[in-house]
Amino acid sequence: MAASYGAPGVYIEEQPSGSMPIEGVGTAVAAFVGFTERYDVDQGDPTDPDGVKPQLVTSWPQYERVYGGFVRGAMLPHAVRGFFENGGSAAYICRIPNSASNGDGSNGGNPTLTLPAADNPQNPSLQISALNPGTNLEVEVVPPPAPAEGDGDAGNAAGEYTLRVYEGGQLREELGGLQFSGRSARTVERTVNERSKLLRIELQPLQGASLAERTPAAGRYALQSPPVSAIEVSVNDLAGNESDRTGYQGLAIAENVTMVAVPDLVTVATKDDGSIDEEMFLGAQKQLIDFCEASHSKMAILDVPPGLNATRALEWRSRLARDSAFGALYYPNVVVPNPLARPGATNGELYLTVPTSGHVAGVWARTDGARGVWKAPANEAVRGIVRLENDVTSGEQDLLNPEGVNCIRSFGSYGTKIWGARTLAKTDPSWRYINVRRLFNFIEESIQRGTQWAVFEPNDFDLWQRVKRNITSFLRGLWTQGALVGATPEQAFYVLCDASNNPPSSVDEGKLIVEVGIAPVKPAEFVIFRISQWQGGGSATD
Repeated sequence: MAASYGAPGVYIEEQPSGSMPIEGVGTAVAAFVGFTERYDVDQGDPTDPDGVKPQLVTSWPQYERVYGGFVRGAMLPHAVRGFFENGGSAAYICRIPNSASNGDGSNGGNPTLTLPAADNPQNPSLQISALNPGTNLEVEVVPPPAPAEGDGDAGNAAGEYTLRVYEGGQLREELGGLQFSGRSARTVERTVNERSKLLRIELQPLQGASLAERTPAAGRYALQSPPVSAIEVSVNDLAGNESDRTGYQGLAIAENVTMVAVPDLVTVATKDDGSIDEEMFLGAQKQLIDFCEASHSKMAILDVPPGLNATRALEWRSRLARDSAFGALYYPNVVVPNPLARPGATNGELYLTVPTSGHVAGVWARTDGARGVWKAPANEAVRGIVRLENDVTSGEQDLLNPEGVNCIRSFGSYGTKIWGARTLAKTDPSWRYINVRRLFNFIEESIQRGTQWAVFEPNDFDLWQRVKRNITSFLRGLWTQGALVGATPEQAFYVLCDASNNPPSSVDEGKLIVEVGIAPVKPAEFVIFRISQWQGGGSATD
């Protein structure tokens, strides 16, 4: 409706151009479901005291501030660390409280630490425990100054040691005057326990070792939370509930998530004797695939259980029995340095086998940022690992790859790389590749969000042309970036929105129908050179 004008003059009116550019949505946001060391409500969501709702973290230091660090028995921290190490930049954490969780968000029990003896690291010295659960404490052992020349060989045990206690990296207490020679163990315990407001120590009897022989080794040590307990945690707890915003079902409030992993599935499925409940493991993976299919915008990154050789991994794929483009399975697991290894640990304790889904999600995110979601996330190096749990040969991959098991392989000096880019789709080759499925997810989500303005607009020829123009502009931009196949835009895509697919009957029903066709790029999975001898031609010179 035109404005009314009273006085003569020049008036300016802004008119909408009718063009609403479509912006591409984000594709590199992951979600991880599992256990954490603790939950700091002051650093997280104050409306979620238990930290069970999905919460966004954008770096490993931020994750540590909110959820703590590594804890025995939990795979989620390793997955998140691997995600950020491999190029990820944003992840939602779906924390699953276990049966031993305290009300303060910790895993139950107080953080503890056993200091090694200076002369023999295999012998325990002080056993330290925090007074309060969920605290982030470090203890520094400061030995007495070395005796000067001519003072005799009294040994450091005769001097006075100092314990410094740090909380959150800040010095909180300094307890001096500790002697490990000429006093009883109870005297050392009483000296610390009566003065400290943050920790308690205990010296357990050790047959055949004097107090001096159990003098603690100098250094700074972090107290460790007790191992997580998966008792009474079920597959349904991992799935959670949409109304309560728990588990991966709670990702209903995180619409920008495009990849989902459950690294602590192995923790939940591990029995008391250390074996894996394979039926539980398979059932949980099938539920996750079904969830991603229903969302139509997320993909499940799946791990095989630890300890499987190539033959059993192939059998695992057969038992998974899912024909879906919304899931991708990777083999084998990866080996990483164990951040919780105690001083003097054996080689077996220095390293830890963890699920590969976190590292793979990071590679997906890195590929999206460097090349685009249409680039297959393969032939990419995996960072932050020591080695693979098993080495895969070319003959073994010949069997695994056609079944949709993406192998991670070591190529010596060329590095360890993801060497597969297939989904679990078997019957429809159109959805064979991960990048094709994710490209369609990206385009569909971008168009859906970018055309919200059209709802309730007059459904006429003008609206059809505006919608067609916006979508065409968006797809042409993708074509110029190499996301679509074709020498011309006409060969790469089409957009149909006219009277042919919007007849009066459809308009009367309040519908606007737009038909879009695209030709996605697919990876050169098999590069074949045909070489033969050439018998023709003469010498280059006479």
